Amino acid sequence: MRKGYTTGSCAAAASKAAALMLLTKVPAEQVRITTPGGEVLDLEVKDALIASGHARCAVMKDGGDDPDVTTGALIYADVSFSDEEGITIDGGKGVGRVTKPGLDQPPGNAAINSVPRKMICEGITDVCRAHGYTGGLSVIISVPEGETIAKKTFNSSLGILGGISIIGTTGIVEPMSEKALTDTTRITLSQRKAEGESYALLTPGNYGEEFIRANLEDIMKKAVQTSNFIGDSIDACRELGFKGFLLVGHLGKLVKIAGGMLNTHSKYGDCRLDIMAATAGACGLGSSRIAEMLDAVMVDEAVRILDEEDLREQTMKMLTERIMKILRRRAGDEMECGVMIFSKVYGLLAESDNARGLIEKMKG
Repeated sequence: MRKGYTTGSCAAAASKAAALMLLTKVPAEQVRITTPGGEVLDLEVKDALIASGHARCAVMKDGGDDPDVTTGALIYADVSFSDEEGITIDGGKGVGRVTKPGLDQPPGNAAINSVPRKMICEGITDVCRAHGYTGGLSVIISVPEGETIAKKTFNSSLGILGGISIIGTTGIVEPMSEKALTDTTRITLSQRKAEGESYALLTPGNYGEEFIRANLEDIMKKAVQTSNFIGDSIDACRELGFKGFLLVGHLGKLVKIAGGMLNTHSKYGDCRLDIMAATAGACGLGSSRIAEMLDAVMVDEAVRILDEEDLREQTMKMLTERIMKILRRRAGDEMECGVMIFSKVYGLLAESDNARGLIEKMKG
């Protein structure tokens, strides 16, 4: 399936092209950027404008074969000279504004995530260096259709108001066809089995792989990405004859399993904070703090509340037990299953009693 590129890549490309036009006074037709994942993109520049003290242009978002609501949107960058040192970045029309804590950007900031901000700065810095400019520049990212597009996203429930988010960690959009993803997982698991593996190491995505690389380096090469399809991946493990599996994932994904969701895609529901609050309540969290947890944006905020009430260990233990119950129900009696749960903020949060034993079996 055809890959696409993120809103972050579009913003970085438009910014680099606008900076180039500002310093050279020559309209750009195409711009080249290198994504954080190392892929080189040559993107078409649209609607170029050079005026006194600023330049503006756009790059059209292309999500490839992924069903992405932002595909076709024009991501504009307006770059102007500034009296401030360095490069300042803000959002204009159609770019959301963060109103709640717990997201990539603090409340009040434009919803332009840290990786796209870094990409924008790196691209403009390269242009400035090439043309001997050492002064300040201001960058405004806008998406004219952003406010309309945002109504088709979860932004408002996350506290991002007024438009879309400029996001992306690798700069590339991977196609998300469900059949393609589940087929890829099954093929990879089949390869692992053919290589003599008896136990599978499953993780939903890049966050899980980063955690495994940092904490379980000895078995890193055994990891298989499941995307959101936890249940389908367990089925594949059973059908291929694995003796067991260890599921390693971020709390924000795995907490959904405690609610019986073995396809964790947000389009099927978002019960993360509800489950966290219910579990914490069963462990003694007071009603006012439960209400605070339910109003949180991200699960890391829920963990913070648990820490403040000295209920993290007890709550995570109960949550892990519930997750294990759902995993065992899907896996059946013939497979051993285990789980490790982490957060990018707090590190390892919980693990099943047999997790370390499964790791040792994988090493063997």
